[in-house]
Amino acid sequence: MLKEGQFGLRPEASEFPMMAVLSFVYPCNALCPHCPYTNSNIRKEYKDVPFMPEHTFKKIADECGKYGAMLRISGGGEPMMHPIGTELLVYAKKVGCRVGLITNGSKFDEANSRALLTAHLDTIEFSVDADNPEAYGIVRKGLNWETLLENARRMLRLRTELGSQTKIIASGVNQKEVDIDRVEKYWVENIGVDTFIKRKFLTWGVNTSLDDSRSADPAPYLNTDEVPCPFIFERLNIDSRGNVMVCGYDIAAKTSMGNVHEQSIHEIWQGEGFKYYRTMHLANKGKDIPICSTCPDWKYRSWDHNYWKVLRNAEKSRLGKMGLLSENDDFQAQVSH
Repeated sequence: MLKEGQFGLRPEASEFPMMAVLSFVYPCNALCPHCPYTNSNIRKEYKDVPFMPEHTFKKIADECGKYGAMLRISGGGEPMMHPIGTELLVYAKKVGCRVGLITNGSKFDEANSRALLTAHLDTIEFSVDADNPEAYGIVRKGLNWETLLENARRMLRLRTELGSQTKIIASGVNQKEVDIDRVEKYWVENIGVDTFIKRKFLTWGVNTSLDDSRSADPAPYLNTDEVPCPFIFERLNIDSRGNVMVCGYDIAAKTSMGNVHEQSIHEIWQGEGFKYYRTMHLANKGKDIPICSTCPDWKYRSWDHNYWKVLRNAEKSRLGKMGLLSENDDFQAQVSH
């Protein structure tokens, strides 16, 4: 638990969000049973803009790059299915963004792997959820286990060959179909990723009927009666149309904080909409906000156990593997935002 007075905008987010989470694509080549997009009609609602247009992405990247903000490439589908996805991610790095790619790993080949590693993407996260083909066929329905292993091993081999600074990590949702500790051990020890993320089973407001039946770890991170949600103090979400949502829980884009084609991200971040959410949460009135009052995932947010911690751990592991980290190194300074 953080001490009193530590809640609020982090210094790195006082002017601009530390992270912009992009719904980069909506089509997907998998039907994962825990995915809120598998269990909803949201993808159908984005048939007009299934892939984030180049001009929208570049507008976002150009502004985020000025602040060194993280573009977290995620959303409703598999990012590497974007027709010019590799080129856009390389562009984002060139204009100063930090880039974290979350992928099921099925669409990598020699060429795009080399391009992303040469551009030094900050992280490439393989969403794996399993340590064997049988379990993988259930939790990652539609994908091929051997393809995943081949692509992950190639990525790690090429990183060494190219001397890339990219952190390569894996993640899994802690659900009843898998032994998450065994999955972590497999990917860290057998495959050699830098670190592993054990994710809570989240509802995203869609999987609510599955929460009790699939989650293998329902223990909360925080008390929502006392602790504000950290998301509104560090990040925002943008869909393929350029609409900004207040947080990742709103994957159906029910909130409208603005549009990047009409306002700058800086203006939206500093605007009255976000100020209202922050003020209410800091006053312990977050539950008076309709969307927050119905959010079953708020308790799984954390001010400490978060993506920034993952990045620190992954970078420490990467540097250790390369023999570039000594006990006297100021590691915190090396990886600070």
